[in-house]
Amino acid sequence: MTRSLRDKTLFITGASRGIGLAIAKRAARDGANVAIAAKSVTENPKIPGTIFTAAAEIEAEGGKALALPCDIRFDEQVANALDRTVSTFGGVDILINNASAIDLRGVDLLEMKRFDLMHQINARGTYLCAKLALPHLRKSENPHILTLSPPLDMNPKWFAPNLAYTMAKYGMSLVTLGLAENLAREGVAANSLWPETAIATAAVGNLLGGDEIIKRARKPDIVADAAHAILTRPSRECTGNFFIDVRVLAQEGVTDFAAYSVDPGHEAVLDFFLEEPISANVRKSAFHGGR
Repeated sequence: MTRSLRDKTLFITGASRGIGLAIAKRAARDGANVAIAAKSVTENPKIPGTIFTAAAEIEAEGGKALALPCDIRFDEQVANALDRTVSTFGGVDILINNASAIDLRGVDLLEMKRFDLMHQINARGTYLCAKLALPHLRKSENPHILTLSPPLDMNPKWFAPNLAYTMAKYGMSLVTLGLAENLAREGVAANSLWPETAIATAAVGNLLGGDEIIKRARKPDIVADAAHAILTRPSRECTGNFFIDVRVLAQEGVTDFAAYSVDPGHEAVLDFFLEEPISANVRKSAFHGGR
């Protein structure tokens, strides 16, 4: 098996921008086919990028792209998007569950409609996409499901400040946990991947601290390179893992992560689902109680 995604078909949810787009572009540089399943069909000044601009970027990197308007809350839309992917590219080799909704308000302030939205997109959407993609993945030589969700940890501190969001993200991780065990004999890999630090995306900038947090973030490329390393491993030998990006890259021989820094002059901020920094020049956030 070569360490390339050439001619592989990836179905990526939420790939119009951010980490999803970075994973798509990394695959495109190998000559992969990428189906972009996302809601963004018109430009939003606060969150730039659409499925059509993403498709253009993917094709500029050497891949083939299919822009699919798709809201993963709705079964029929996901089924239709997968059908179009198969009819265009001949199958599906990889499912990337990247689409996610975030709202960090606590129980007193969060409206139930926002609670429902996060669970519909994060937990249910991940489950639905896996369910509908499985018949196609089973036909692939090296099938992978990769979900962008954190490692599971039942320490109450991860739940207390933003209970609804943690429940929804952990719901995605539970899909990985269950599918990995369920599909092991069939050779369909199911893994989760999570960044060590804040990642410079529009969502992080808009919701978690603006320009200041972006300066202390890493580029989405670090997650994309880690995803590429996972997806090019044999699926029968790589399943049931809750990967952290820097640990994956260290396994590939990459231990200097300075090139991924948005601003190398600032320490990166540790993601709030992780207990301690893993690599150099990473500091805890206020959520962790400082250093």
